[in-house]
Amino acid sequence: MRIAHVITRMIIGGAQENTLLTVRGHLEHGHDAVLITGPTDGPEGKLLQTRPVPGLQVVEIPRLCRALHPLHDLLAYRHLVRVFRAGRFEVVHTHSSKAGILGRFAARRAGVPLVVHTVHGQAFHPYQGGLANRIYIAAEQLAARRCDRIYAVAQAMIDQCVAAGVAPAAKYQVVYSGMELEPFLNGTRDPDLRRRLGIPTGALVIGKIARLFELKGHDTLIAAASKIVKACPEVRFLLVGDGLLRPALEAEIRRRGLESFFIFTGLVPPADIPMYVHQMDILAHFSLREGLPRSVVQGLAAGLPAVAHPLDGTPEVVADGKTGILCSPQDPAAVAAALIRLLHDPGLRARLGNAGRERVRHDFDWRRMVEVLETDYARHLTNTPHG
Repeated sequence: MRIAHVITRMIIGGAQENTLLTVRGHLEHGHDAVLITGPTDGPEGKLLQTRPVPGLQVVEIPRLCRALHPLHDLLAYRHLVRVFRAGRFEVVHTHSSKAGILGRFAARRAGVPLVVHTVHGQAFHPYQGGLANRIYIAAEQLAARRCDRIYAVAQAMIDQCVAAGVAPAAKYQVVYSGMELEPFLNGTRDPDLRRRLGIPTGALVIGKIARLFELKGHDTLIAAASKIVKACPEVRFLLVGDGLLRPALEAEIRRRGLESFFIFTGLVPPADIPMYVHQMDILAHFSLREGLPRSVVQGLAAGLPAVAHPLDGTPEVVADGKTGILCSPQDPAAVAAALIRLLHDPGLRARLGNAGRERVRHDFDWRRMVEVLETDYARHLTNTPHG
């Protein structure tokens, strides 16, 4: 098959890693795959520089940017139509909200036989104004009519889309976000890295992997930290990632007198993430908006219990009392209680972590994700008229 994947930007992020692994799988299976993306700017890093894929053809659309801009969006749409027509693709697979909308309209206009889209996270959500949500839902409804299939990284994403009237349930399929799990399943603790990070010998580490950005939940963890430190003075908080909120988060930590307990790694290449995960004892995930949290899957694969909120696709991997602990959103007291309980009970940490490893070992392998997608592409190209 000749396949094009379209995404707004290739930062170091979950949707981008998912997309790149999918394209890599297509190429390894002998398909002709192209990655189409907009410019990648900002503090989140450039994934294609850290994860090169041999033989990958990348087409950059200069006007395909994340921010809404009517003129740039129109120019990007026209450019996409030209690329799709010239490429004679059998499949166009779009990702992210902006590329998903423009890409689906353009692919249908260009006469691509099979147009599909993946929902990695919703453009509409409770932490956004009502008008913006109505606009995004209307745009997603229109785009859904111009594609044949919509994949989602969690059943929760499908339920939300169906409830919002984006498309009927029959148009959707869950395809869990695939990852390179071997380094997480097989990694070991590195005393030298712990020393370089300034983690004292014997300290227990609560880790969080996320961009330092709005709605990622760093504020909840920081608000809970004083109570955790009082109960467990040997604890350290390891924050993996970078972003625009770092100065504000550091200022809040200083205000609370917690500087000696928090460690910021800055931007970490994806290939190095497993090393940092294996220095942790508990994985914290308090994002308020996430399709299915890759960091939680990675933590579970490394045998860590997770503490998280029961939002979006998170309960599909964090089973309360089985692979981790779920606590109510934006509730620092509940977060502190859950983390203290795990810090004080090594047996519970081990039991939940082992169960989590078995939960994700098979379903989240990236090769399985690629096989599921390619099987569905082939079935629809053979049996389903587009429209």
